[in-house]
Amino acid sequence: MLHIMSTTVESSSERSADEVNEEIRALWRRSGGTLSVEQREEYRRLVLEWAAAAPQSVPAACAP
Repeated sequence: MLHIMSTTVESSSERSADEVNEEIRALWRRSGGTLSVEQREEYRRLVLEWAAAAPQSVPAACAP
């Protein structure tokens, strides 16, 4: 059975970057350091969610 996962992050997610990061860490702990195909897809989704939730910093060269 083929499962298709969205590559977009759901905007309804209100989790903080810290919460998502903890889920990423838990995924790695559960996997023992080697991700299965399904776990890699979950990891990819979580990283995208984390990136969307992470505060955006302004590079020093761009700061006023």
